[in-house]
Amino acid sequence: MKKIILTATVCLSGLIVKAQDILVSQNDIEQNKAIVRDFYQDLWFNDNTDKYSKYVADTYVVHDIGDRKGISEPAVEQKNIADFFWKHGEIGGEINYQVAEGDLVATHWTSTFNNPKTLFGRFILGRTEPFSIINVVRIKDGKIVEFWNHRHDIETPQTLKFVMQGLVIGLLIALIPTFFAIRFRSKMKKLLKPTR
Repeated sequence: MKKIILTATVCLSGLIVKAQDILVSQNDIEQNKAIVRDFYQDLWFNDNTDKYSKYVADTYVVHDIGDRKGISEPAVEQKNIADFFWKHGEIGGEINYQVAEGDLVATHWTSTFNNPKTLFGRFILGRTEPFSIINVVRIKDGKIVEFWNHRHDIETPQTLKFVMQGLVIGLLIALIPTFFAIRFRSKMKKLLKPTR
C-alpha cells in the first residue's frame, strides 16, 4: 500500500510541475504578445516613437527586403523608420491577429498612410487603401531582439522603383542591338556608296 501511495505521489508531483511549466510558458507567451502589441501602438499607430527603447533591445537583427537581410541594427533604427513615415504623413493601423509560440510572436496587422504632409509622401508613400504586413519578432528578456518583415505592398507605390528598374534595364538591353544596327547601317552605306 505504501508503494502505491508513494508511486501516486511521485506521479502527481510530476503532473503538478508539468502544469506549472505550461502555465509559466503560457504567461510568457501572453507577455510577449503584449510587448509586441504595445510596440505597434506606440510607434506605428500613435506618434510615440521616443518609447522605442522600451520594446527593442539595444541591438537587434533584422530580416527585410533589400540590403536589410540578417544585419544588426541599433534600437534607434526602429524609431528612425517610424519617424520617417510620421514626418511625411499620418500613419496608423490595427492588429488583426497574433500567433505566438515560445519566444516568437507573429503579428498580422493592417497599415494606413493618410494625409501626406509632403510632396514626397503624397506621390511616393501616399495611398488611401490599407495594406497588410506580417511581422515575426523574437523576444528575449522582454525586448525584441530579432525582426522579420513581410509586407504585402505589391500594389503600393513602393513597387514603382522595381518597375522603373526593370524598364531601364530593358531599354538598355534593347539599345545595344539598336546601336550596332545603326553603326552597321552607316558602314554599309559607305561601302555601297558608288565611287566616281
